[in-house]
Amino acid sequence: MNLGTRDYPKKTSHSEHAPGDGGRTGSWRVERPVIDQSLCIPCKRNKEACFICWLFCPEIVISRTIPPVIDLEYCKGCGICAEECPTKAITMVDESLLEQDKKEKE
Repeated sequence: MNLGTRDYPKKTSHSEHAPGDGGRTGSWRVERPVIDQSLCIPCKRNKEACFICWLFCPEIVISRTIPPVIDLEYCKGCGICAEECPTKAITMVDESLLEQDKKEKE
């Protein structure tokens, strides 16, 4: 019995990634990313630079604009963008704290 892959034809994917390929997040996200524009390199330089957050986002929900915008409808809250940001401009904030702040303001 040959368990190798030598006899399998080469396969390629013909689909392209799009924002939110994994679907809408819904209400299960625990943390959400927040960008501090005073630390963000593209915001500080006012030109396209860095965008490491955009590069590493597995859901492709961070725009490559100035300032970068995160589409929270599709963001899963994985925290990869915050981990990879060289200036730590992105922090992960607890969703429950944001909900409490929202209710207190109302």
